[in-house]
Amino acid sequence: MPILAWIVRAISGVNRLVGETLSWLALACVLVCFTVVVQRYFFNTSTLWMQDLYVWLSGAMFTGVAGYALLRDDHVRVDIFYRPASLKRKAMADLFGVIVFLFPFIYVVFHYGWPAVARSWSYYEASGNIGGMPGLFVLKSFIIVFGVLVGLQGLAMALRAILVLADQQDLLPEHLRYKRDVDLETAL
Repeated sequence: MPILAWIVRAISGVNRLVGETLSWLALACVLVCFTVVVQRYFFNTSTLWMQDLYVWLSGAMFTGVAGYALLRDDHVRVDIFYRPASLKRKAMADLFGVIVFLFPFIYVVFHYGWPAVARSWSYYEASGNIGGMPGLFVLKSFIIVFGVLVGLQGLAMALRAILVLADQQDLLPEHLRYKRDVDLETAL
């Protein structure tokens, strides 16, 4: 069981590092977009590659931080059953969700994404806009990054659920454990 806890910590650490790093792309996206707007409306000029850049930055950011969002439990969830559930029921729900929904989804992402990314790399695909940015193949690679990071975080979720079901959650640091809903517990 300690090895499972180590794997959960390692995967979560990778996703935290990638997520906190790539989240800075939001600032870059805003700055580039602001520059494009100033160019267009104050100087009556525009550079197409900059218009591509802020769209590409946002695409890279959102696909790259998806595993981090899963780590932070920032995804959409219907909480009417999950929120009041015991830790073991939450663990069973997460384990079921990862195995039945997340892993097949990751398979689909790789099954259809890999050929598209490989094709894009084979001819170093660039923007479809004349004067646009080169290197669209790099951006398309974030499809694979998305699949790897979300798949790994799904594995970490499944292993965490197994630790909870085996009454070994205390092997995990506090920030990786299931949170108890204090407001709900005091209301009951």
